[in-house]
Amino acid sequence: MFRCDIEEDLGIRWIKVEGRIDSLNAPLLQREMHRLITSGERILVADLSRTSYLSSAGLRVLMEAFKQLKKVEGVIYFHRISAPVRSVFEMSNLTEIFILVEGMEEIQERLHGGKSPLSVVSSEMDGISVDALERDSVSPGEFFTFGSPDKLSSASYCESDVATVTSDEVRFATGLAALGEHYGEYKDLFGEAMTVQGNFFYYPAVNRPAVDYMLCSQGKGSFACKYLHGFGFNGDYRRILSFEHGERFVDLSKLAQLCVTISSADLLGIVLLAESKGFWGMHLKRSPISENRPANGKDIFAAENFTQWVNFPVEPGEIDHIIVACGIVARDGKKASARVQQVVGEGKNFHLHAGVFAREPLNRKIESFDQELSRIITELPIYKVQHALGRTLFSRGMAGIVELQG
Repeated sequence: MFRCDIEEDLGIRWIKVEGRIDSLNAPLLQREMHRLITSGERILVADLSRTSYLSSAGLRVLMEAFKQLKKVEGVIYFHRISAPVRSVFEMSNLTEIFILVEGMEEIQERLHGGKSPLSVVSSEMDGISVDALERDSVSPGEFFTFGSPDKLSSASYCESDVATVTSDEVRFATGLAALGEHYGEYKDLFGEAMTVQGNFFYYPAVNRPAVDYMLCSQGKGSFACKYLHGFGFNGDYRRILSFEHGERFVDLSKLAQLCVTISSADLLGIVLLAESKGFWGMHLKRSPISENRPANGKDIFAAENFTQWVNFPVEPGEIDHIIVACGIVARDGKKASARVQQVVGEGKNFHLHAGVFAREPLNRKIESFDQELSRIITELPIYKVQHALGRTLFSRGMAGIVELQG
């Protein structure tokens, strides 16, 4: 007989296994553990006190869960393991790697260790559960623009319009850009781009695009990005949020408004790390240079030209993928400066570009935001960089907020 029951005690998920964990039953246990980890659980307790047998097939499932959680700074505790399980752990030299515990008090001691937790304020806004970490004495960051969007609709950019921005000048940026040394080589590649922590990603506007990128360790050299237009910001996070909407999902528009509500600044730089439940993004199919100008003389967003120039979704995609996005949010787009209004567009108050990364469990500890962001952008495959639309849905995630001088 095999049973696998999921219970909760003091906010921690317990997996209570009774019977044999062998090649016949291990897939069932694997599915339950994978479901818990992908749903956001980062602390699991495997109660193996009534497990009568553990084969190498079952051990592999436990090791896989251990590795998945460790990657996102999570943990699995093995509670009161039975003699047969202990024998297999010892034979595989895992008693020094796995964390074996005898009771809830030991688990609590290991989790908190007598240390005071960070000062995190929890709240609920429109059904969204929010944890916020606020940093004192953080000066406002700098917002700046480069190039101009004026020639985009007419697709009339030329070499003299290119703005060169080096990776050591900007920490976060969004725009229409490319990589390369000579204009003749990269002129047909301009596409949606973003810079995150000094690392640059862009989606060339060609028939079969693939994300190109340059990763850069800060303080170890720099590289040049070629922008037709864009904006960026530097500065430290004033606040870091962790959010979740329970059984429902939160769209990007609502998330942008949430950031404005929590902050007191009129202009925010936003860095988002979240799990997609339906990504809506758009990108150019052609580089908007003068050689590619529409023959009919109309702009690229005209009805006659739109489908040839713009990839616009008719349904959401990339469900359960990790999304990294950066951009700005204005408290009131109509009252923002001319520079900000030019960036966000008429009647809008935010502009973000997003990278679609592989499916992977996400560490949502806000104190580890920078480390997790760095792990995602340097280790995981990236499939797209697109202009993120407001209807994009998220289940949970984190956001770093840089308060900016507009």
